[in-house]
Amino acid sequence: MSAFTEALADGAVVAKRNLIKIKRVPDLLVFSTLQPIMFVLLFAYVFGGSIAVPGMDYREFLMAGIFAQTVVFGATITGSGLAEDIQKGVIDRFRSLPMARSAVLIGRTTSDLLNNVLVIVVMSLTGLAVGWRIHSSPLEALAGFALLLLFAYALSWGMAIVGLMVRSPEVFNNASFIVIFPLTFIANTFVQESNLPGALRVFAEWNPVSAVTAAARELFGNTNAMMPVADSWPLRHPVSATLIWVAVFLAVFVPLATRQYRKAVSR
Repeated sequence: MSAFTEALADGAVVAKRNLIKIKRVPDLLVFSTLQPIMFVLLFAYVFGGSIAVPGMDYREFLMAGIFAQTVVFGATITGSGLAEDIQKGVIDRFRSLPMARSAVLIGRTTSDLLNNVLVIVVMSLTGLAVGWRIHSSPLEALAGFALLLLFAYALSWGMAIVGLMVRSPEVFNNASFIVIFPLTFIANTFVQESNLPGALRVFAEWNPVSAVTAAARELFGNTNAMMPVADSWPLRHPVSATLIWVAVFLAVFVPLATRQYRKAVSR
């Protein structure tokens, strides 16, 4: 068995361990699904009447943004889980086992990806209940969901770096919030980027969350000709831009997370 195959096999075991933990502590899954449902209902019924989108119902514009925000927040589970495992000494136990070092990271990111799949299913049902509809083909819709999950998976490796650098999940939650909050709100998730002023508009146009949101809207068919044409390349070619961001994230974060894991286990 090659080293790569061995790492994947060990990673599958770690992923199973993480999924069993969710089964034993269902509160983790309950609260990770309640938050996006709350956002859908809040923006659809409280703020939706005050936000106008040319030529379409705001709820259809909203859902891609909620999906993007949710998978980004879901990616933070990776860092929080790793920080908790370090704090409780679980990483030390893994270290004593005859397993590939990268298996812990592969298993953690994979299990959190599967958790995001379930959350997206729940969100999709909620969106359909409030009036969201997909106007593209089934293959395009599946591509939209796959792109969201791929983006979240790539971002989770970046969250892993932060989780391995801090010494408790509480510190990670505070640190990640400082980054994730502006990324998900200074974007086209809930309003059109053209409505933002000056520097905030430029930031939103080049924000990777804006790219994946625009890509999801395009693949779900939640766009129309009355919406203003974006000025930036990422929002004119959102699918390509998202794939580029994913490639960059993986190329940068995977080796950095692996190196940080080696440092963390040698403390």
